[in-house]
Amino acid sequence: MSVPSQIPEDEVTRPWWDETRRRRLAVQRCATCGLVQLPPRLLCTGCGGDELTLAPAGRRGVVDSYTVVHRAPVPDVAVPYTVARVRLVDGPILLTRLVGEFEPHCDQPVVLTWLPLPDGRALPVFTREL
Repeated sequence: MSVPSQIPEDEVTRPWWDETRRRRLAVQRCATCGLVQLPPRLLCTGCGGDELTLAPAGRRGVVDSYTVVHRAPVPDVAVPYTVARVRLVDGPILLTRLVGEFEPHCDQPVVLTWLPLPDGRALPVFTREL
């Protein structure tokens, strides 16, 4: 499976990417209102607070919606591939890829796996839960 050669990392997302280097999925938790959010942001999407910490996330989720991409967004990405909204057991929704040989459907249980990136980071992707 191929991914774009350049996946951005900045001062807000760097701690999250560091967790992916250890193959750990993390979510941001707001100390003010308790909201759990993903992807990492500078401010809480619930209350606007800026006291955000990373917390471990579960490895399981459910497919909320999906689509099969047949036209690559950039030339170095192989098609077709499946993009899905996965609702984590922790609550937030992650826009991700589904991998493995299976026909996806909504409400399907999925489990986290990792797609290594050349720089040591890894993308969280999901596959069918057995």
